[in-house]
Amino acid sequence: MNRRELQRYLARIDDRWQIDRAVLGGARVADERGAPPQRERGPEFIVILVSPTFEGMPWLERVYQAASLWDALEMGASADVHCYTPDEFERKRTTLPRVIEAVGTGIDLMAEPV
Repeated sequence: MNRRELQRYLARIDDRWQIDRAVLGGARVADERGAPPQRERGPEFIVILVSPTFEGMPWLERVYQAASLWDALEMGASADVHCYTPDEFERKRTTLPRVIEAVGTGIDLMAEPV
């Protein structure tokens, strides 16, 4: 996993939005944490961004903009990007399986050095 590119991605995101929470999950994170190779992989990377500045911005627009800042070539795969307001995130973290898994087993990019 290209940790230097993750730092650059967070910097590009931070230039546009005030991010309260950023979580990285997906198959590559599971690989790094020792998951067995014989499993259903799902998306290689799942990025969850939480910001109050997303309020009033259409969901597809925020996802498109945040996903366009992800460098798939540098990271080795595209990312499934989720952008939520704090209220949306509170609902999704208990109802959307990909979000539940990423939050439960992923890397908190705001807490852990990448």
